[in-house]
Amino acid sequence: MLRVSDVDALRCPTCRSPLAFGGAARSGRLVQGDLVCRGCARRYPVETGTAKLYREEEVKGTDRLLRRVYDGLPRVHDPLVRFSFPYAVGESERQSRSRYLPAIRLGDLAAETRGRRARVLEVGAGTGSNVPLVREQSGGPVEIWAVDLSLGMLELLEERLRFLGDDDTRCLAADAHALPFPDSFFDRVFHVGAVNGYRDPRTALAEMARVARPGTPIVVVDERLDPSQRHSLGHRLFFRWMTIYDRDPHAPVEHLPADAEDVRVEQVGRFFYCMSFRSGGVAPRTA
Repeated sequence: MLRVSDVDALRCPTCRSPLAFGGAARSGRLVQGDLVCRGCARRYPVETGTAKLYREEEVKGTDRLLRRVYDGLPRVHDPLVRFSFPYAVGESERQSRSRYLPAIRLGDLAAETRGRRARVLEVGAGTGSNVPLVREQSGGPVEIWAVDLSLGMLELLEERLRFLGDDDTRCLAADAHALPFPDSFFDRVFHVGAVNGYRDPRTALAEMARVARPGTPIVVVDERLDPSQRHSLGHRLFFRWMTIYDRDPHAPVEHLPADAEDVRVEQVGRFFYCMSFRSGGVAPRTA
């Protein structure tokens, strides 16, 4: 659940004005009510502790299709990934994650923020598998925000956080194409596993860059068949099943913002690329 104090950090995804909360709170956390835009007066519901900060009429095409899939089978997702990776990918899920997490440069956060609590955003957080790894690798106090469009996945994410005893990670429902945050709010922004299926990757990448502090790494990971390896028929069939919604799975460098700097694309496994870039501005200082 979001804290009442978190409302000050949110913005209307329609006009980016500040929001006000009207409704019930318990122990300082939002429970039921509405987040109301102070500018356009649009209302966003908070139901059983989950804020729904997106415009339903804007959820179209593959976004609507994939949300239906994830909402319908959320409990199948993690076991399927966990058990299929060693056979299809050749390594465990955790090993795969360890290949792209260094690109986020979490270990530099303490030096960059100089004692201030760093803010990290995961766009499309799913069931939250990356959350404990981000905490492990940050090397200092970190405020994690996790957003996803699937309420089914968010429900499992919140279950995971309760199991871990993590009552600090902020979770909310949001659309990657209209993130409900102010400009330059986060010290790190990353996304894993869905940008190739977004209805408008250009807009989603621009939003990730907008909410990131200028010069900070923005990291995107998704499917691409490694061009340097030979692949069996089984590998190709598994990859096609993974990417059935996408005719040409690749790193979408053509959709990066015009001011993107330090663009890097590397293969981080048989089926995955890692693309990183920085939004224009001065790079964060490190001690």
